[in-house]
Amino acid sequence: MTARTRAIRRLPATLAGGAVLATAALALAGCSAPAASDASSDGPKIVATTTQVGDFTRELVGDGAAVTQLLSPGQSAHSFDPSAAQLLALSQADALVVNGGGLESWLDDAVQASGFDGVLIDASTGIELFGTDDHEHEDDADTDADAPDAEHEHEHDEADDTETDAADDHAEDSHEGHDHGAGNPHIWTDPELAEHMVENIADGLAEVPGVDAAVIATNEADYLAKLDALDQWITENVETVPVVERLLVTNHDAFTYFIDAYDVTFVGSVIPSFDDNAEPSAAEIDALVERIRATGATAVFSEASISPKAAETIAAEAGVTVSSGPDALYGDSLGVEGSDGATYLGSQLHNARLILESWGVTPTALPEALQG
Repeated sequence: MTARTRAIRRLPATLAGGAVLATAALALAGCSAPAASDASSDGPKIVATTTQVGDFTRELVGDGAAVTQLLSPGQSAHSFDPSAAQLLALSQADALVVNGGGLESWLDDAVQASGFDGVLIDASTGIELFGTDDHEHEDDADTDADAPDAEHEHEHDEADDTETDAADDHAEDSHEGHDHGAGNPHIWTDPELAEHMVENIADGLAEVPGVDAAVIATNEADYLAKLDALDQWITENVETVPVVERLLVTNHDAFTYFIDAYDVTFVGSVIPSFDDNAEPSAAEIDALVERIRATGATAVFSEASISPKAAETIAAEAGVTVSSGPDALYGDSLGVEGSDGATYLGSQLHNARLILESWGVTPTALPEALQG
């Protein structure tokens, strides 16, 4: 593991029960575009919801299973509505891999409509989510300026027995009504949490009939080593920047876990919500412009899957640069094939480089594990 430490509850992998098949919906499959699949039909059939868990799953199974990914690159999970063809793919799946944490608010309906009765693998199992009031921006710039330059511990409090009991209850009743509450589901933005997601997925896949558990274990070890190298590389580069200068303005509130992992000050987001479909009010825009000016933040980061217009407007009003287009961050979704963000590792390296450069840092060379 990395130099950073974390106290995270580890809960058992999640299994799914079945639901009634929606024949009428599946009958429309012939009129819909097929669900994207990147492997042959031989072997187990795995469906993954988001681009991130889809990438993790492909890294783990290799050529040993067919992986169908529901969301396309650049597509938001918040407003996703699966097609009839995708419901058909889900009905035939041996396993379903989800981000969890409430991201897929449409999941229960999709499972019920498809009649899926395979193994449900929740990548968020055992990870404590931040709530809506965590990591809010500092309204007073002086508070940030006086912050001590202390080493970031990156731990969660495990002393609250009530909270632990609630998490255990959630794990035991994992499929009968997923918790789509107010927790922030963007857990993959912290590479160390991504490691836990991969471990959860690997544990679940090893239980799927027809999957070679030995192959999963080997691929898991190799990929975890890369994630660990990624985390260490980001940590080493971020630590060259004084804490008070680690300021971040994003398009929407998708980077809470990255912010916590690397002791970054969240100045604010253009869209003040976990949901990238929300819109800022005029008052919220004015308040963000004032915070940018007060803190001395030098850039506003748009996201590849979100229109940059509001970010560009706010950056212009605040008199700072905007990172958009090829310099946008990959937040809710990975990028298209051939882009920097086509894979999880590529997206995180892209994001970290841009953020570091906005702080005046020239990132160091990548470790061998991340080259090539």
